[in-house]
Amino acid sequence: MKRSKYRPSPLESRPARIAMAAAVLVASGALVVTFVSSGGKGTADAATSPDQFVPIQKVRPGVRPPKPSAAGSTGRFTVDCGTNRIGKFSPDNPVAQPGIKNGAEHVHDFVGNRAITANSSNADLDASGTTCRNGDKSSYFWPVVRIDKTVRGNNRIQQALAQTQPMIACPSVRDRLPAVPVSARNTVDRLLNDLDRLEADADERMTASYGRIDPTLNNQILETLRVRRTTLIKDISATIADAGDNRPGLVSLVDCDVSYDGMHASMHGAAHTASITAGQVANPQVQCPTVRDKLPGVPDRALSEVNRNLDELDRQISEADERLVTTRGQGGPAFVDNAILGPLRAKRVAVLDRIATAIGRQAARPRDLEGLAACTVNQAPGDRATGTPPTSSSTPAAPAVLPEPQGPNLELPGNTGGIVRPAKVLIEYRGNATSKVVPMPKFLRALTGDAKPTSRGPANARAAWTCSGFADRLSDRYPICPAGSRVQRVHDFPGCWDGRNIDSDNHRKHVAFADKVTGACPQGFRAIPQLRITISYDLPRDVQLKGQYALDSFPEENHNPFSDHDDFINVNSERTMQRIAACINRGKNCS
Repeated sequence: MKRSKYRPSPLESRPARIAMAAAVLVASGALVVTFVSSGGKGTADAATSPDQFVPIQKVRPGVRPPKPSAAGSTGRFTVDCGTNRIGKFSPDNPVAQPGIKNGAEHVHDFVGNRAITANSSNADLDASGTTCRNGDKSSYFWPVVRIDKTVRGNNRIQQALAQTQPMIACPSVRDRLPAVPVSARNTVDRLLNDLDRLEADADERMTASYGRIDPTLNNQILETLRVRRTTLIKDISATIADAGDNRPGLVSLVDCDVSYDGMHASMHGAAHTASITAGQVANPQVQCPTVRDKLPGVPDRALSEVNRNLDELDRQISEADERLVTTRGQGGPAFVDNAILGPLRAKRVAVLDRIATAIGRQAARPRDLEGLAACTVNQAPGDRATGTPPTSSSTPAAPAVLPEPQGPNLELPGNTGGIVRPAKVLIEYRGNATSKVVPMPKFLRALTGDAKPTSRGPANARAAWTCSGFADRLSDRYPICPAGSRVQRVHDFPGCWDGRNIDSDNHRKHVAFADKVTGACPQGFRAIPQLRITISYDLPRDVQLKGQYALDSFPEENHNPFSDHDDFINVNSERTMQRIAACINRGKNCS
């Protein structure tokens, strides 16, 4: 996934409400901002304020799990993946925005899979190490919580929004393709150019919402774009398959989003920006030039060998990223160059030579592939995806990237303050009230909540906040807990699966939530182990009372508690997932 331009988401304690910008009007030098309804805030400023916080005792109890039937599955399987003590933080968003570097524009806590980045393939995930004690290589990640005692100006987000042009951000299909057969190259290039034009047309339509947030317009543009991109991407996949190669799975690259990156440029004063950018980059990640989009059409007899080597290049990057996490702080200033980047370059030179040789046996040998061997760590400026922009004349050059997380607190514009490490992370797989569960497929992607309820609407947002000892209530506001009680986030994932797909064009259609009253899955879906992640924090009570803790978020959300969300990729082995399902179906508690 790429950003082709610089751009400066059942159980609720009360009706789900979310602040949605309706209009920003600048006239006669005066700024006027109109917002509709409230999601834990009643003004245009989404920065933490007293009305975003609620004593948990004032939240109406409303959590009523369905009563299990005789045919139901009542067991529970828990996994201990730790609390991110290894410090794997990243602004990547591998499920909702695959391929985009810094796609989340806020920092995530990661537990489980150590190697995952926005560019990780399934093979990369399967080869990774893990923080989970039972060997589970799944990736579990959610936005961090920070304590920030500085005063946020009430007009800052309004002024930033008024100067922002919303833009469309779509996946880069070019640099995610397998080797393209010679006979398919021209057709695939034409279809890729059609994708570029679709994105450009959608961006042109977005100019109608300059300086304001219009979720209705956003969803209209994105839905039209999704339908058209689905057709083109299916055509690309079919063209490659018809030319004699396996059909590539590209559904994860269909969905686009609306970006308000431009708000970053004006949300913070120059002094603050200078203070965080002066710090050492605190989120190391390997960045290498892309190779897939640089190859010519590949002769049929070379396809398998070239694809194996392309996958090997991906695996090498994933391995290097994992080493950056596990060796952080080791060696002197040259450690990364000598122990990680140097060996990586040597390995890439060898693999790129094998690719060139395989093609050269049947056609003209590609020139200058070795020039793609050298990698860096958090190189900037450049494409927000890895590497250099595509060479196609129809694709605009990539402009400057948004800043990396900076300094000891991994700060980003709009997301500042000290990160609070969870005191406890409880990962549970649970049963279904009306039926037995079937094992979820390996590499299943799933989301819960919505990171963008302001710009996309609240349909997928879910109340997630509570306090320990108050399991019968969830709030869409930040809770103030009584003494001795921990602040908690409870993230329930969909527990029903369509039986076929591990992802879908909007990353949601292939899974569904069970009926909140009966617990039954929708027609055509079957019950799978339902994932629940409970994250607990020891937050000083004075911080809670003063409203000084907040969620990292996209700029237009500006710490809206209703934008809380969680992401998951299942990398349990088939054997382990069978054991999880069997435990749940027998009504046992296992780990």
